[in-house]
Amino acid sequence: MGSNMAECHPVAFRWPMKAKLNGAKLIHVDPRFTRTSAVADLHVPIRAGSDIAFLGGLINYVIHSPRWNTDPFFKEFVVNYTNAATIINDDFKDTEDLEGVFSGLKGFKEPDFWPENGNLGAYDNASWAYKRGPKGPGPATKDLIAKRAGPPFDDLVRSLKPGPAERDATLQNPRCAFQILKRHFSRYTPEMVEQVCGSPKEKFIKVAEALLENSGRDRTSAFAYAVAWTQHTYGVQMIGCCALLQLLLGNIGRPGAGVMALRGHAAIQGSTDVPTLYHSIHGYLNAPSALRPHETLRDYMAAETAPTSYYGNTPKFLVSYLKSMYGAAATAENDFGYDWHPKILGDHSHIAMFSAMANGRVKGMCCVGQNPATSLNGQATRRALRQLDWLVVKDNWLTETATHWYLAPEVKNGEVKSADIKTEVFFFPSTQIAEYDGSYTNTQRMLQWHSFATKAPGDCRTDSWFYHNLAKRLRKAYANSTLPRDQGWKNLTWDFDPDPADPAYGTALYPGEISALKVLREINGYQTADPKQHLKGFGDLKDDGSTTCASWIYCGCYPAPDQNMTARREPDPPGVPGAHLKWGWAWPANRRVMYNRASADLKGNPWSERKRWVWWDPNFVNPPDPKTGKPVPHGKWVGYDTPDFAATKAPDAQPKPDGIGLDALSGAQPFIMRADGRGWLFVPAGLVDGPLPTHYEPHESPVQNLLYKQQSSPVHKVWSLGKPWNPIAVVGDPKFPYVISTYRLTEHYLAGAMSRWLPWLAELMPELFIEIGKGLAQEKGIKNLDWVVVSSPRGHIRAKALVTDRIGVMKIAGKTIHHVGMPWHWGWMGLSTGDVVNDLTAWVGDPNVSIHEGKAFVCNVERA
Repeated sequence: MGSNMAECHPVAFRWPMKAKLNGAKLIHVDPRFTRTSAVADLHVPIRAGSDIAFLGGLINYVIHSPRWNTDPFFKEFVVNYTNAATIINDDFKDTEDLEGVFSGLKGFKEPDFWPENGNLGAYDNASWAYKRGPKGPGPATKDLIAKRAGPPFDDLVRSLKPGPAERDATLQNPRCAFQILKRHFSRYTPEMVEQVCGSPKEKFIKVAEALLENSGRDRTSAFAYAVAWTQHTYGVQMIGCCALLQLLLGNIGRPGAGVMALRGHAAIQGSTDVPTLYHSIHGYLNAPSALRPHETLRDYMAAETAPTSYYGNTPKFLVSYLKSMYGAAATAENDFGYDWHPKILGDHSHIAMFSAMANGRVKGMCCVGQNPATSLNGQATRRALRQLDWLVVKDNWLTETATHWYLAPEVKNGEVKSADIKTEVFFFPSTQIAEYDGSYTNTQRMLQWHSFATKAPGDCRTDSWFYHNLAKRLRKAYANSTLPRDQGWKNLTWDFDPDPADPAYGTALYPGEISALKVLREINGYQTADPKQHLKGFGDLKDDGSTTCASWIYCGCYPAPDQNMTARREPDPPGVPGAHLKWGWAWPANRRVMYNRASADLKGNPWSERKRWVWWDPNFVNPPDPKTGKPVPHGKWVGYDTPDFAATKAPDAQPKPDGIGLDALSGAQPFIMRADGRGWLFVPAGLVDGPLPTHYEPHESPVQNLLYKQQSSPVHKVWSLGKPWNPIAVVGDPKFPYVISTYRLTEHYLAGAMSRWLPWLAELMPELFIEIGKGLAQEKGIKNLDWVVVSSPRGHIRAKALVTDRIGVMKIAGKTIHHVGMPWHWGWMGLSTGDVVNDLTAWVGDPNVSIHEGKAFVCNVERA
């Protein structure tokens, strides 16, 4: 669901195909019949944007099925390994009580200093919390934070521990998470799924039965998704809904199970791990923010540390990160340079920044490896680019972004004159990936080293060269500043030049180029007293300034100057069940299945021999504790994978009363990154749009919400609301009656800047088209290969008609709804050119991550 894996991730898709040859069932739920559908055992049509209704229907079906209710495996897994038994606050009210919204909904007023956050509303999530017994020492007060925050930070973390959450292992308490979700999804019946999603009831039931049949002690099922799940105003909730279903079925933490995000290319996973994203710093730690209680290092620790999970080690992660940023200048006396670190003011994501740009609040932009001139609400985006004083584009070819000032559609048709555009545009030619050293991080969280193959032509330079030399010039520019805000630049560590006297970290490929291995060392971490003493893993991190580590999740990928684990290429020998621990290196700790303690039962035994992955060996003889020299009791977690648990914690071990981190969890709480050690069916904190997934309609929809009075998510984002460059269609607008999704093609890549310049690919897929069902084509008098005009409230484009049975008509609550689909790989540069499909999309998106809603909006189609 949410992916056309065969066409968009063809290399990864060979594994589902191998599984199919071994007897696996392959199901594809998608609005279009695609190459993935063609090899699936079952294709189920679904209306774009209605996936939560479908998944919610599966959840409702599962928890009422005789198989789920009589198989003791499901009960044991759900009661012990999820928060199903946890009691929720008495003040919580569900969508069933409040006509489609949760308790805590309030109005939203944008901060004056950053008006581009886009929120339509907000929730106060206090009522979503667990009901707890008498509190422990915390929560920490300001005085306590100040008193207890010197390194080490254990006292501060311990003071944050809440009282124990109340539980009912019988799952009968009406306030327990299981009963709340059972009631929440009760209206998601097969009949409702057919009405809302357009998915035939009999096919929906086939999916539900297949999942039940292929889940349990001896079998597991996996879901794979991509941007067709993320690009919605409730995309995060779609994925959370799938995770909820998989937890109910015991399909998390086990081989052949889970929820796999198909990340489209090398930059996607890496950009979240070692982020180019605005809202996080390395290793998924929240960026210091002016909107949170982050005023001091102590405040940040108190706000962000979850004391009863592995995130109880947040002080070690953060202090080591700050040491990586500021080196010797970062000391305990100055809070390790925390005050030098920039703080975000609000939403600085892609659309938010372009909205600010369109409103004249951004002066300049460095655009590297991105082509926004063909991106979301393209006409508004190009308008924003025209407000800049300067624009730097660094890419392989002259992209639409580099040439928008003289070749954009609005310039060519005379609406905008080049002479009136104030933006000064600079173009930096870029290398290709094979022209320098570095690493990829893929869908599997696996780092794989790639080596330089050939020199780049002419003046082409790597991205690393660009940022390296930019950083050195900025440091020089700020060197004599006495302003407090500039001290971060003055104290920034930046030691990435190759050292001819130390060839262990490589030599320069180009004049002014970095040592890629030095960057990997900085990411991995080392002892501050000796940069050649690389850290072996994140268990070595300290909060006293003695270790430096840019990204704690990558710690261990480069444990010694001669041990680049990411460069390994040794597969498992025949007969070993496929963890391939010596092929590349996967974060965290080279672990291939996260939360794999859940692959064993409460006693540490595999749920079944067929699905054994990691297990407790009570007879394993452990060496003495290296720190104290004291003996360690027998017993260790072993298996085919790196165990995702404290290695010597027995399954029957109890939490330490004053313990923090893993010491606060028992030997049977496998979800060690969660504060209660359990997978969350009900999400008490961390999401801004609700603790349970709820079907809402896309922001633009041809129909009213059939499930709730609330039409769309009450807290999703709309940027430049009311501005003429972001008009929105009303519900059921007769001028735009059809649902449209954008998608990708195997033959083209992203906006086409890498593929439309290649004659072979341009010949394979030569021009822009729109996929139209035969019924709609007949209704509109459109024949195959006719030119058509496709319009939305934001603009109109031309494309060739591809009339097909692969996409068509659905009955939604008795109303006929047509779907159309368009690839978005075209623009005005390259060998193959065409209109910009993203000119049709809107600046609306998800409130958690600000991603746009490009997979479900409305349009009209007419014969040109």
